Amino acid sequence: MFDANLSEGGASGGGRSGAVLSGGGLIGPNAILQLLPVLDRFGGPVWRGGVLAEAGIAVPDGNAMIPEAEAARLHRHLRMVAPEAAAQLAREAGVETANYILAYRIPPLAQWLLKGLPPWAAARALARAIERHAWTFAGSGAFRVVTPWVFEIARNPLIAGEESEGCLCHWHRGVFTQLYRTLVAADCMCEETQCGAQPGAACCRFELRRAPLAGGARRP
Repeated sequence: MFDANLSEGGASGGGRSGAVLSGGGLIGPNAILQLLPVLDRFGGPVWRGGVLAEAGIAVPDGNAMIPEAEAARLHRHLRMVAPEAAAQLAREAGVETANYILAYRIPPLAQWLLKGLPPWAAARALARAIERHAWTFAGSGAFRVVTPWVFEIARNPLIAGEESEGCLCHWHRGVFTQLYRTLVAADCMCEETQCGAQPGAACCRFELRRAPLAGGARRP
């Protein structure tokens, strides 16, 4: 369904885990790039520049995969400097990442075909495609499709070393929500029901579902 150049920045590869350098794994540059305009809207370009400088982040050019540790550092720093807004900002950046994928990585014909399928069939096809290219957003983590509506990422690099009572992977939620809303059904939503940063959790678990119908009616 996806073209062969789904990978961000022209990097090549595949499978369930990201390319790994001697200094760590790689992830798609949109884990940083799509956050920048969101930060600009929230605090302005000067504030955004200060956040990047404090986190030690140089803006990637988008032509290659980036060290996953840099993306993780920016997301972690955002949670420190804007704790009340960080979740929403990360979700918005995830939505914009999905919009980038839809605009540049999924051919219009493939999108048209998916939208014409019943949601159950579209979800199955989309989940397979996401799994094939998971290394662009899961980095060196281990991505698994449990069902077409449930994904897991073990050793999620964006939360490496984090500890939290709540779930932290709002960027991934935004990506999955927007892809499914656009290509499967407009009422899809994604929740992270378990986060690898939580005590005792083995992985991050994302569950997609459709909004319930009014009155408890069954879907056809």
